[in-house]
Amino acid sequence: MRTRLWTALAFACLLAAAFAAVPPGKLETLEPVLPGVWFRMGDLDQYGHCNNIVIEMKDGLLVVDANYPSGAKALMADIRKVSNKPVKWVFDTHHHGDHAYGNPLWTKAGATTFAFKGVAEEMKRYEPARWRSDAKNRKDVGELGLSTAEPPQQTFDKNPYVIEDETRRVEFYHFGWAHTRGDGFAYLPKEQAICTGDAVTNGPYNGYGDGNAANWPKVVKRAMGLKVKHVLPPHGPAGGREILEGEYRFTSEIYQTIRKQIRAGKKLEDLVEMKNGSPVKGKLQLSAGVQHWVGSFYPGQIKDIYEEITQGKPHGEISGGK
Repeated sequence: MRTRLWTALAFACLLAAAFAAVPPGKLETLEPVLPGVWFRMGDLDQYGHCNNIVIEMKDGLLVVDANYPSGAKALMADIRKVSNKPVKWVFDTHHHGDHAYGNPLWTKAGATTFAFKGVAEEMKRYEPARWRSDAKNRKDVGELGLSTAEPPQQTFDKNPYVIEDETRRVEFYHFGWAHTRGDGFAYLPKEQAICTGDAVTNGPYNGYGDGNAANWPKVVKRAMGLKVKHVLPPHGPAGGREILEGEYRFTSEIYQTIRKQIRAGKKLEDLVEMKNGSPVKGKLQLSAGVQHWVGSFYPGQIKDIYEEITQGKPHGEISGGK
């Protein structure tokens, strides 16, 4: 018991030191992170934007995630400041609006959008309801005047899908259902860099509405099987392998902790404070080593995982997501 405690404390200290050493980055600013690779950290709180990664190839650029339309426009403007090459490909890591609703802008500009086939399948499952909801609440979606989301133009279903020329190789993987059924990763083997989509975030951004909590740690573990030095997440600053390791520990610990509480006879109200049917405060205390991933989403995470375990199926099959 004492050995496990010291191991957890040591990991927490190492994790804190690692994150302290990583520059926070500037919101809504395209910055170089590797030769020919740029990282743009989106302002999630103000604009709902995800992060974007821009990867230079010989004759064009590859963008990871289409973002919301406003994020796509801002990224297009920033790209013109660093390169005169056209954007030839846009990879949707999954189907959520902040990652894929900018697709029409990219295809209109001449890019090819692509994703794991599960992304297109998720769009068929959830659209046009979500698009219509965002069109009412977001000016950038509404002003496109479209009736539904635009799916990726091309899909793949085998690992790895590869885009390669004499200057660079980029591999695309699907390791299973974590945040969504379509979670995709972009991997640069020479640079040992991985773009993770929402299956791995750098901070308290994990959403379980369309997720599979039981399988999530397994997906992260498979990503950890790649040689990785640089992690370019969809939310939060870029960093190193510690992001993968921390995400794995968090998704494992929160699931196992809730499962133990359920086996001990605890009810949902014992684990999270509810108000008007919505979770507002988590009552579970997780270890110091995963607090970087605990935030405003935490009450909802507890509720979703509790429902998944007690109903015996992934949360994405229970409510259709949130």
